[in-house]
Amino acid sequence: MEKDHSQIKQEGFFMYQMKPEYFTGIELIDKEHTKLFALAQDTYEVLQDDISQDKSSELVRLVSELIDYTRTHFSDEEAYQKSIQYPYLKEHAAQHRQFEESLASLDLDGIEHDLEAQNETVQSLLDFLTNWLVNHILKVDKLLAE
Repeated sequence: MEKDHSQIKQEGFFMYQMKPEYFTGIELIDKEHTKLFALAQDTYEVLQDDISQDKSSELVRLVSELIDYTRTHFSDEEAYQKSIQYPYLKEHAAQHRQFEESLASLDLDGIEHDLEAQNETVQSLLDFLTNWLVNHILKVDKLLAE
């Protein structure tokens, strides 16, 4: 049975969360990763809310915030890498730019009046973002702490 929004809140169910194995030990990076997961969770909760009158504009706002914060995080992470003279900064930054290009292709405004298409697009974005983020943290960002 599908959980409704109130059950998600009541049970403390989190689809997207920062897990212990994602922490790098670098305070700023861990804090920003935690915020990205929190924004993804907030977006997911609105996505699951079938009652809200303003769901579409709230989704657009959250997705925009998620994309903007991702860019902020990438900038901060690259500044940190530069400060420690990380030898793979160029390769790491290239992965960030590729991810940003994928996000830039998202057109929520074009589907604002088609709630079903919007829901599918936002869920695809959340899946893409979190899969990429988890893999990036575990395979690339963890190397920063070594």
